[in-house]
Amino acid sequence: MAADNKKFSQIKYLVIDVDGTLTDAGIYYDETGNELKKFCTKDAAGLFAAHAAGIKYMILTGRECAATARRLKEMKADYVVQNCKDKIAYLREFIEKEKISFEEIGYLGDDLNDYTGMKLAGYAGCPADACEEIKGICDYVSSVKGGHGAVRDIISYLLKQRGEWEKAISDIYGAGI
Repeated sequence: MAADNKKFSQIKYLVIDVDGTLTDAGIYYDETGNELKKFCTKDAAGLFAAHAAGIKYMILTGRECAATARRLKEMKADYVVQNCKDKIAYLREFIEKEKISFEEIGYLGDDLNDYTGMKLAGYAGCPADACEEIKGICDYVSSVKGGHGAVRDIISYLLKQRGEWEKAISDIYGAGI
């Protein structure tokens, strides 16, 4: 593996924001006040591929929504942390507990509330419609908007750099690509 790709091979965990990353950043309410979100089914392949490559993933969001909990249960997320008001404090505690470093974390986000975590992470990726400050610190800026498969694209980029994308997809779907 080339020295340039060493940083990619160190990633053991992905931290993924929800609104604007896994979703299109829209918040929908039904007539009874339930919060609804639209998730892109294409992202599932990326999440499953991360697992197949031995990467655990955490959903870390400042909001709390039953739709998020339901979708991420379906996606077999390793960690779902909602209503987190201080993402950096939470991540520092998590890193200490897991005995890892920020260099072993990949962070996928789109807006300023993720900036510090993404800046500290070993790998950072964002959707095409992320804010300019976030785009400026990312290792990879997807050509896909949040909520339209950007998470899959960012994870596939990471795994391709590691030489693991094709095997992960083959392991999951039983088909070569």
